Amino acid sequence: MIPLNQNLNTLKRSDIRVYTNLANATPGCVKLTIGEPDFDTPKAIKDAAIASLNRNQTHYAPNQGTAVLREAVADFEARRGNAVKSDQVLITIGACQALFTALLGILNPGDEVIVPIPGFGLYETIATIAGAKTVHLDVSKTGFQIDRAALSAAITPRTKAIILNSPCNPTGVLFSRESIQNVKEAVLGKPIFVVCDNVYDRLCYGMDRPDLSLDQDLKAQTILCQSFSKPYAMTGWRVGYLTCPDYVMDRLLLLSAAEITAVPTFLQEAAVAALSVDPSGMVETYRHRRDYVCKRLIAMGLTFPEPEGAFYVFPSIEKFGLTSADFCTRMIQEAGVAAVPGSCFGTEGYIRLSYCCSDETLKTGLDRMEGFLNTL
Repeated sequence: MIPLNQNLNTLKRSDIRVYTNLANATPGCVKLTIGEPDFDTPKAIKDAAIASLNRNQTHYAPNQGTAVLREAVADFEARRGNAVKSDQVLITIGACQALFTALLGILNPGDEVIVPIPGFGLYETIATIAGAKTVHLDVSKTGFQIDRAALSAAITPRTKAIILNSPCNPTGVLFSRESIQNVKEAVLGKPIFVVCDNVYDRLCYGMDRPDLSLDQDLKAQTILCQSFSKPYAMTGWRVGYLTCPDYVMDRLLLLSAAEITAVPTFLQEAAVAALSVDPSGMVETYRHRRDYVCKRLIAMGLTFPEPEGAFYVFPSIEKFGLTSADFCTRMIQEAGVAAVPGSCFGTEGYIRLSYCCSDETLKTGLDRMEGFLNTL
């Protein structure tokens, strides 16, 4: 047997997919696992793609993305306070490729990446592939916010980046202004990047959302990763982007070109149309579902951080004395409802429920979950 890249030896399949597959193999199981909007992509976006195809826009796009989309992204970012030039925008295959390109582009073997946990498992996967080390910053003991002393203790001479995801997957929590200030004070002027994973930033429920990607003092240290998937119900389209300083773009563009060549041209025209779509109607639906789910979980005697955005809730199941993996496996097998173990996000004693599904599905799933809890 010929040896492979040794950095791949510890990789494993995402538990989100593992438990979704287990649910799929269980007849009638209600899936509250995948973070995928149940809405169809808005018609204006689909029409733009169809029109592009009818104009035969099926040839190679520029490696960095079409000028029209990069200008549209720069205008969109400017309206929210992130002043970037179009040549500081790189169009990617979703936020996953944006994150992969950003982290692979800045990390060397032996570097360290600080990841607040609970957090999205892809960050550690990419760091591992790059030969870097993930340093977990446990925020579950500090109100799901970033403690200044804990962050300072996590920083070493090998620290190369900290990743911020707000609203957070899996909790839906927004990092507070104090948390953001703690990060700024810890990294400003040091050779440390701030990688902002902002894929849920348009799915907030009216709260103030501090955002370090808007901080002018940190511009030279900040990489923003964004996706069209969540706010515009475009998960299958796989379009995203990143923004970064010129000196970083000079290298990341070459890496992205080697990875994917370019994002399909007609998809980029659809993304231009998406930036003019108002997602507030979908956000209100998610807010309604959040309120219903939280009310039901409180009635079940469960505690959780209040979701302020995205479409997840992260209740504690610690009092039942089961690992989160055992809890989720049994809940599928015994009650026919699927959730994701907190261990998938680096934090034991919790489960993640996704509420981007119909009201009927949520009611059925939560009824079954309540019945399951009554047996424990």
